[in-house]
Amino acid sequence: MRGGLQMVVVWAGLATIALGVAGFAYYATRQQKTPAAYSPIRSPNRTPTQTSFRHQEFGNFTLWWDEIPLQLRMAGSPSGPDTNIHPKDYAGPDACKNCHQKQYSSWSNHPHRWMNALVENANMRGDFDGRRISYLGGEVTFYRVADQYRMRLERDDVRREYIVEQTIGSRHFQYYVGKQLEGPEAPDHPLYSEAHVLPLGYWIDRQEWVPTVHVGPEIRESERPDPFAVRPPYSGDMDDYCEQTLDLYRSQCNFCHTTFPLGDMFVRFQQTIGRHVPAMLDVSLPDYVQNARPELWPSGRVPSEMSDDEFASILREFHRLDAGKHAVTLGVSCEACHLGAKDHAEGKLKRPKFFPNSSEVVIRSASIDFDFGRSHDNVNWSCGRCHAGNRPQYANGIATWNSTEYTDAMRGSCYSELTCIRCHNPHESIGHEWSHTAAEDDAVCLSCHQKFEPVEARASHTHHPLESEGSRCMNCHMPRINEGLQEVVRTHTIFSPTDHAMIHSNQVNACNQCHVEKPIDWTLANLKNWYGQTFSEQDIAANYPNREQPTAIGWLKSDNESIRLVAADALARAKAHWSLPELLQALDDPFVLNRQFARIALEKMLQLKLSEFGYEFYQTPTERKAPLQKLTQQLLSGEAEVGSPDH
Repeated sequence: MRGGLQMVVVWAGLATIALGVAGFAYYATRQQKTPAAYSPIRSPNRTPTQTSFRHQEFGNFTLWWDEIPLQLRMAGSPSGPDTNIHPKDYAGPDACKNCHQKQYSSWSNHPHRWMNALVENANMRGDFDGRRISYLGGEVTFYRVADQYRMRLERDDVRREYIVEQTIGSRHFQYYVGKQLEGPEAPDHPLYSEAHVLPLGYWIDRQEWVPTVHVGPEIRESERPDPFAVRPPYSGDMDDYCEQTLDLYRSQCNFCHTTFPLGDMFVRFQQTIGRHVPAMLDVSLPDYVQNARPELWPSGRVPSEMSDDEFASILREFHRLDAGKHAVTLGVSCEACHLGAKDHAEGKLKRPKFFPNSSEVVIRSASIDFDFGRSHDNVNWSCGRCHAGNRPQYANGIATWNSTEYTDAMRGSCYSELTCIRCHNPHESIGHEWSHTAAEDDAVCLSCHQKFEPVEARASHTHHPLESEGSRCMNCHMPRINEGLQEVVRTHTIFSPTDHAMIHSNQVNACNQCHVEKPIDWTLANLKNWYGQTFSEQDIAANYPNREQPTAIGWLKSDNESIRLVAADALARAKAHWSLPELLQALDDPFVLNRQFARIALEKMLQLKLSEFGYEFYQTPTERKAPLQKLTQQLLSGEAEVGSPDH
């Protein structure tokens, strides 16, 4: 009997070791492999009674459609039994108010708070007092009926009327979400029944109504959907306009500008979660849905017997969750970063955890004692859950426009030590503009790069006089190449001004953003003399057809719309009045957004309003022809009074 018992123990131990080895081998394989495509992985010859281990994976995140394999559960560690990712785990911001009054007060005025709001709770910034503008050959009126906000579009025999139900943003622009009340489409068209982004928004600083931009990728004006055009009968397939209003609202505004439980994000945003999560996570979809959103689980169904189509249907239902009914809050609130903190608010938990904690979650980490607290990686991932994703990119992989700052930050190396909150107070707005001084910005860099603290070392490194623009860390390593809402802002990728991909491809480099009048050969010579950097003569010759002209003028004529946008900003920021003929041409760019930024740049440089010449950046080519002729004639002839030129 005793020998038999020993044998059982031995076999149990061997089985445990085998499972552990299998789990470790799988873990090691996952660490080395390239992330798989976003698609289910099926076991061959599966029958309804067999475990299939279907899953979707991206980066460090895997969502299991069936069950998480036993060997992975044994190799990792469940993060439960307490939870902080279910809807029931979230208390809402008012639960934080009494104990954290300062943070609550700051958050109440933060742009995060007003990323999305119902009209009755919102700070309405738009002028709805009967304001009218001409747009695309028609007329748009913004008005009120009792306590309702309305938007009416009229052109020829087409008349549309919308009711505003929600707002998006309140810092520089406020966009609006609503439904169609009147229009030429049949009554069963989803424009009448589904919330969507309305075609115009309010530019707060300028107190102007303007067309919405960045509701989806920016495209040429000839390809932008016309909001006056009659939509085809709805058959379930989205036309271009509906794609940019209905479906994009469901998939982006409705989810990104609100605070949903993290478990919902696991199901919804697998690629975004997997991109930056600081540990390998496995999540059981069936367990989460049945525990957290049981109404979305098909009654009586067993995961291993379900078809791929049934799982796909569940995923679609998560994509359609209405923020007004299912989010913790509209807007970004406390628990977007702190996760479900109801136990903390009720005094049952000393501190909220900064990492997901649930029985449906398995963490595969080299550390047995995984850190759920305010660690470097966990704090950064709080930002990385939202400020992440794909945007159009420059030649070196850096995003061309804002809102995926953490993804850009991780493309550099400094964030192995740096945290987002080193520069950004998460509870306080940065204000209308960046409020830190250049010296304060430099101090952040010098806190790690202490060898450049001495004046002589910094002058030797930058080759510019101390406290000049060329001596500032960010001007060279975080240049203004990111299109923000109403100005060109700094990239969050910290990289070298000698970046070969950018220089070889004739894309924006830090040197010529300040020295806009210098040709590329001047730049190459200095980079060689100062830093020993050499570049491919073949690439330079191929991509710089006129090497004697100012590099910034070449950018202004680029085929890449993002480079043209940054070039106009750089020339105007440098007050390069000699470039005025070329800058005026930027007001006729085929991209609405580029014309908007060219207008901003020129008005700052010239200290005048282009509207006084009859120019609006959203005019049609025919409408803006006469104002551009007037501008060109008066500005280039000196008839119009402008600021003093530097050249």
